[in-house]
Parts: sequence; C-alpha cells; structure tokens
Amino acid sequence: MPTVLVTGANRGIGLEYARRYAADGWHVIATYRDPATAEELRGLGVETHRLDVGDFAAIAKLGTRLGDRPIDVLINNAGLYGGEQTFGSVDTEDWMRTLRVNVMGPLKMAEALCGNLAAGRGKTIATMSSKMGSMADNGSGGVYIYRSSKAALNAVVKSLSIDLKPMGIIAFALHPGWVKTRMGGPSSILAPAQSVGALRRLIDNATPAMSGRFYNYDGQEIPW
Repeated sequence: MPTVLVTGANRGIGLEYARRYAADGWHVIATYRDPATAEELRGLGVETHRLDVGDFAAIAKLGTRLGDRPIDVLINNAGLYGGEQTFGSVDTEDWMRTLRVNVMGPLKMAEALCGNLAAGRGKTIATMSSKMGSMADNGSGGVYIYRSSKAALNAVVKSLSIDLKPMGIIAFALHPGWVKTRMGGPSSILAPAQSVGALRRLIDNATPAMSGRFYNYDGQEIPW
C-alpha cells in the first residue's frame, strides 16, 4: 500500500487530497494545526498528527515518530496568506510568521522526511505554491507578504530538486488555481475537487524530468 503525507489536511485542498488518496486505497498520514477544525479529517479514518509547520521542533518530533516508514509522496500543502499586504501597510511580524510557515516549514519537512521518501517507491515532494510567486507573472504588484513567501518557496523547491537528486527524490512546485477555500475567497472559480483531481494526475505520474519545475494544475509549466 503506497503512503502519502499531506500537511494542512484539515480543510480545503489538503482535506480533498486526504479524501481522494484514502478513497484510492493509499495509507494517508494527514497533519492539522487546529483540533477544532479537524473533525471531518478524522472522520476519514486516516492517520492524523497535530502539527504546526511553523514549529520546527514539532516537525522533528513527527519525523522521529514516523521512524523509518517509507513515504511515497510528501505534499507540502499547509500555508498562510498573511494580513494587510498593501504598500506602506505591511506588518513585519505577520510577514515573518508567514515566511516561517510557507517557506521554512516545507524545507524542514523535507529535511525530516527525506530518508522516508528515499525508502518509498514514489520519491516525490509536491509543494503547493502559487502563481503569485512567479516573478515573471507579476503584473499587478502588491500582496507583498504572500507573493514574497511563495517566490521564496519556489527557490526552496528548486534547490531541493538539486540537493535530493542523489537520493532519487524529485521535487516540484504546483499552482492549484483559484480554489474555493477560505484562503481563495468567495470569488474563486475552482472547487477543491476540480483542482485536486487535476493535481493528482500530475503528482501520480511524476517523472524526474518534472523535478525543479513549476506547474499549473492543468499541467502547463509556469515561469519562475
């Protein structure tokens, strides 16, 4: 039975990943930060662990608890949007918290679980980024906290693709589209099921040629 670990799996895109992988017979290891919002996740019957990806000691403890269990796919999904993001109004403490979760957390997850991934058959790290992190695609400015965190995350993914290549692990970034989640807001256009269905096709058919690259949910490559 293949194994997938999904962070931020208590709602939205993460919950849809957990639901779909479980329905397909995968062993799902799902993490959540707030127990008050994890009831639906626990109802799936998957393995759950409370985890704030901004708490690096907790990530290390999770790695210890999982031991040497093989993991085929790690999906770095947990993330923050951040607060006020217009020029002249950015809260630097909020910015640092967002960077800690969105950028440093996925790196620490890779460090803690690279041995598990190397022992798995899939050897895949799929990281949820955003088109807003594309420097080439930024034509509207603003959104300083979220944009900068996703741009930095993309740099982390690119380096992971190089540093973990000797272990046979591939790493790539994904843009899920504008999804109807709490972060996406009421104007978003994609249901989580639509987005994750398309993303699953990319993840489940990942090849070494995809490593170090950035893809839209529909498979189109996005420039860094």
